[in-house]
Amino acid sequence: MADKKTNSDIIAFLGKGTEFSGKLFLKGSVRIDGAFKGEILGAGTLIIGEGANIEADITVDNLLIFGEVKGNLEIRERVEICSTGKLFGNLRAPCFVVQEGATFDGDCRMGSRPEESPTEEEKET
Repeated sequence: MADKKTNSDIIAFLGKGTEFSGKLFLKGSVRIDGAFKGEILGAGTLIIGEGANIEADITVDNLLIFGEVKGNLEIRERVEICSTGKLFGNLRAPCFVVQEGATFDGDCRMGSRPEESPTEEEKET
């Protein structure tokens, strides 16, 4: 996965030195190299760059970690912690890759693809 994504695939970018808190909804590939605190939801790939510091509950299709992430994660397809990456928290994903040198401290639940949560519109009907 680390080799498959290029910078041209990224549709949004929060660079080093940026700080953001709140809710981030994504569709496509998003890269964060700064600090983020809150919740990240959506369809697509989230890339946490080296030096990034994330404190968030994350629900996305794919996650690639080069920086540090703290929180509860529900990944629909694949999560990879690269050699510089650190993950502290609970993870649910059908595919989990940890490269040599990476850090993982938490609980992991693997199996089939997690069911998608109903949207607010679906809950109302």
